[in-house]
Amino acid sequence: MNDEQLLRYSRQIMLPSIDIEGQQALLDARVLIIGMGGLGSPVGLYLAAAGVGHLVISDFDEVDLSNLQRQIAHTTRTIGMSKVDSAKLSLEAINPLIKITAINKKLAGDELLEQVTQADVVVDCCDNFETRFAINDACLVAKKPLVSGAAIRFEGQISVFDSRDQQCPCYNCLYPRDGAVAQSCSENGVIAPITGIIGSMQALETIKVLTGAGKSLQGRVLLLDGLSMQWQSMQLPRNPNCPSCSISD
Repeated sequence: MNDEQLLRYSRQIMLPSIDIEGQQALLDARVLIIGMGGLGSPVGLYLAAAGVGHLVISDFDEVDLSNLQRQIAHTTRTIGMSKVDSAKLSLEAINPLIKITAINKKLAGDELLEQVTQADVVVDCCDNFETRFAINDACLVAKKPLVSGAAIRFEGQISVFDSRDQQCPCYNCLYPRDGAVAQSCSENGVIAPITGIIGSMQALETIKVLTGAGKSLQGRVLLLDGLSMQWQSMQLPRNPNCPSCSISD
């Protein structure tokens, strides 16, 4: 770590649970962020600022005027640009010392599994159940920790699914594939700070997983009601009959 990095990350290095070793772990890490919208924007910005050495960002959409109310990695000037290219400009402006790989396509199948396999942590910032289940499946195959978040209306949720621990539940333990009802911000609306709150917490959980600081949300789901500003913490045990992560006896 050079002098510029020591100064840039000094406020994190001061924390006993991070220190030099934790910061080096961040610098050495590769994180895959899927979706660069309302959640992916704060995730990317905070992980870039924190010094995660290699961010791989994936999205297949373009910046639209309606995105700017909550997708803070994008600006009026980047309307019409691909979200990954727009986000890359913002992340590089915050931290030019890190590597950013932009993937302007929907990751699926072998391509998704390849990117998940290369990552140290996967952050799910997408907005549909089909992709969430596909990400969960890939993380189970590759044995990679998954930081999952969702936000809609005034509500949000976040959890960590770490398949390196055989006792940890997966996303399918929380939602059955046939019972998941797709809801989108375009149909239901969303208040901007909710995506910022959940996305910031996803960034925090990612940093904790990478550095080993504190205790992650593994085995728990945090639910936020923004209208009453109340948090609920729900224990999530592993489903022994889960079709995705169950282990045959």
